[in-house]
Amino acid sequence: MEKSEISTLNKVVRGAKRALYEREIAYDIIDSHMICHVAYVYEGYAISIPTGYGRSGDMLYLHGSLKNRMLLGILEADKVSVTITHLDGLVLARSVFHHSVNYRSAMVFGKPRVVEDPDEKMKALEVITENFIQGRWQEARTPNDKEFRSTLVIGVSIDQFSAKVRAEGVNDELSDMELDIWAGVVPIHGMYGQPIPEKDLNSAIEAPDSVRNLRKQAPL
Repeated sequence: MEKSEISTLNKVVRGAKRALYEREIAYDIIDSHMICHVAYVYEGYAISIPTGYGRSGDMLYLHGSLKNRMLLGILEADKVSVTITHLDGLVLARSVFHHSVNYRSAMVFGKPRVVEDPDEKMKALEVITENFIQGRWQEARTPNDKEFRSTLVIGVSIDQFSAKVRAEGVNDELSDMELDIWAGVVPIHGMYGQPIPEKDLNSAIEAPDSVRNLRKQAPL
């Protein structure tokens, strides 16, 4: 299984035993979520913005308006880090000190570039859309010329990465084991609810396959 090069940039220091550098593991974490956090610096402030994304091969795609401050900021810096996190459970210990969470996270480090090629740009928009809901690209209207020109698409090469996973129970002190305090893990599962049609939607239009298929999926 291919691994990332490990450097001071992506090496996990705290909780190193939970670190994973296999590309397949990192990509599984990336592909099973739809929101990432992008870090950049603006006027001396470190800012982290949540946004949608999509992955194709070793490229992560982001999009926004032509004047999107975050996208312009990472282009100016010529480097970027992107984080994806799944929250899987609350870890409730006998002491508040040892409370924690179970999670899966991946951090990507790479070089951003403007996607200029029209074919790649349209494909990137499809990748981002399909990462939100599979099959939707074929059901909805695709961008017209005006929308296409007014959209900035950034490709981030996945040069280095690291993953970190906690999937275990409580780590209590031995001296706390006899306390009459409940301890354990409360799993967290993301579920898709019943679709709510728009008020002005023609009542004859039924939910499409992409929406119906969401209800059949296993918890996120």
